[in-house]
Amino acid sequence: MRSAAIRRKTAETDIDLRLTLEGSGTGEIDTGIGFLNHMLTLFAKHGRFDLSVVCKGDTEVDGHHTTEDIAICLGQAFAEALGEKRGIIRYAHKLIPMDEALILCAVDVSGRGCLGYDLHIPAAKVGDFDTELTKEFFEGFVRSAQLTLHLRQMAGENSHHIIEGAFKAFGRAMREAVRIDPDAADEIPSSKGVL
Repeated sequence: MRSAAIRRKTAETDIDLRLTLEGSGTGEIDTGIGFLNHMLTLFAKHGRFDLSVVCKGDTEVDGHHTTEDIAICLGQAFAEALGEKRGIIRYAHKLIPMDEALILCAVDVSGRGCLGYDLHIPAAKVGDFDTELTKEFFEGFVRSAQLTLHLRQMAGENSHHIIEGAFKAFGRAMREAVRIDPDAADEIPSSKGVL
């Protein structure tokens, strides 16, 4: 089982995160931000990852530190669980409809952190979540996971649907990208021999 446990404690957040790649899509999510809990639950469910996140953050200030630091920890957990990335599919993409929203997510577990972000979220907040933190989340994730991630909004007007579509597509694309290819289980999926 490929798994990782990340502990991060700063003056702004105290995070305990556990990830298992070959899971059933379950776990305990308690970030202190209701909408972020919902998005991480969807990500785990659609990725079939077992994910537990407990965070005590300075949400009395706002959700920025909590959102970014959880993303950093999640990226670190993926990097640790994947190790040298031997046998993984590496590339994946998913096009996910969420009612009127249509979101494309493409991923390359490349060893290089890069985010292509083209979501246009009309509302400033969804519930208790500042929607501008959606980009902060994905930036924190790609930097620490060291992978390339593209998110593109093909359609959508409802802020909740756009963000939810992005997290569902993200979960499904990551599930495929980190899956072991039975035909190349002992190979590093790169002509360089390393990722």
